[in-house]
Amino acid sequence: MNAMRNIFLVGPMGAGKTTIGRKLAPALGLSFYDSDEAIITRTGVDIATIFDIEGESGFRERESRIIDELTQHDGIVLATGGGAVLRADNREHLKARGRVVYLTVPIELQLKRTRRDSQRPLLQTANPRERLESLQREREPLYRSIADIVVDTAANDSRRLARELIQRLSSPD
Repeated sequence: MNAMRNIFLVGPMGAGKTTIGRKLAPALGLSFYDSDEAIITRTGVDIATIFDIEGESGFRERESRIIDELTQHDGIVLATGGGAVLRADNREHLKARGRVVYLTVPIELQLKRTRRDSQRPLLQTANPRERLESLQREREPLYRSIADIVVDTAANDSRRLARELIQRLSSPD
């Protein structure tokens, strides 16, 4: 397996991992996967339902199995869930089996992009901003610890961001 033919997108919810991944994969001639979508397909229920029935720990267990499986493929772009980096084994698989791109997003834009999405269980709270800030404090060091490339998605133009990312991925480190 040529691990450098795999590109793994990490970052918080609302950073644009799926949107950018869907543009990036065909431009590079790679297959696209989204770990959350893979879980939904396997279980037949949405993420919120899994959280309701199994809690976050049950969801994270499913997520770890999917990430282990998908990262063993060759020639893929994988958009991971925002919390995928919480488990050490996920971080190890991502780092060892491909190039990791950390997509950053300011909290204000994250709130705007996720405000109408009822399928994000971690945001079903009285204070979504406080929750996003807390998640950022917890996860930011984990994203950075495995990132080969960091891209700010605040520009909000996924085509331009995908082109920029292609250039950065093809240039020598």
